[in-house]
Amino acid sequence: AGGGGVLGLRLGVLGTLVWDRLYAWAGEGRAPEPFEGWGGITYSLAALAAAPTPGWEVLPILKTGADREAGARAFIRELGFSAERLLSVPEPTNHVELRYWQPERRCERLTGGVPPWQWSELQPRLAGLDALYLNFISGYEMELAVLQALRAAFPGPVYTDVHSLLLGRQADGSRVLQPLAEWERWLSCVDVAQLNEEEIVTLTGHADLAAACAAVLAAGPRLVLVTRGGAGALYAEPTADGARLVDVPPPAGAQPGDPTGAGDVWGATCCVRLLAGDAPHAAVLAAHRAAARKLAWRGAQGLWAHLTSD
Repeated sequence: AGGGGVLGLRLGVLGTLVWDRLYAWAGEGRAPEPFEGWGGITYSLAALAAAPTPGWEVLPILKTGADREAGARAFIRELGFSAERLLSVPEPTNHVELRYWQPERRCERLTGGVPPWQWSELQPRLAGLDALYLNFISGYEMELAVLQALRAAFPGPVYTDVHSLLLGRQADGSRVLQPLAEWERWLSCVDVAQLNEEEIVTLTGHADLAAACAAVLAAGPRLVLVTRGGAGALYAEPTADGARLVDVPPPAGAQPGDPTGAGDVWGATCCVRLLAGDAPHAAVLAAHRAAARKLAWRGAQGLWAHLTSD
């Protein structure tokens, strides 16, 4: 996935803008205080704004409901990015309620929601890009046929956080983890696949991480990244007989704080470092450091400045 650190690289960022209502873990017997603000792909954008990539251009490719279009454009511009590839639609912006029932475990409920990208909408927004960071924030960003069209038309590296592709939606908007039909065809379209432990086990049906990573690599990606919360992450590369797994614990161990968006900060940072030419181990360590800093900050507003502060 490396881009050789080429000056002037143009990175597209494709995901979903979300307005979050967050009830953080407050401890047993304590009522949490709600917090509202931008979420979803905004965590990835904040990490990219904080990344040391002189000469690079980050181009968000996003849909927003007209109800929050002005705020979305202002947020993107605040980060120093262009909002020219933003598409406003009449449907309401995705609203997500997050309730933590353990420090790193939560329930999620989605209301509203912008429609998936059509290829006719997406194709012109890929013009001039060298690489793509694709984060399935909602899981409804596009259908398989559109991803296949993207892969056929776009020659650059595609880093993908599988994220909510594995989340179904119940009648009340509650999200539930479920298998992904034709998952091999989905992952055949990406170069780097990021998942957490639950996701890769659910995706492949293999409880053994080595077998699960080997199955994902066999589908087509050149690198698999498995995030493990406070335990860090591992990466897997293909070998002649399956996969080589490398465990990379966080340098400072597990840290307390708000984990909302930490995986998105982690992935965006890892993507940038891989594109800059870092080896996977160095890229994962950089991602660990960025995610650890995010834990001390709630929400995406102002996060980019926090990530770069001393």
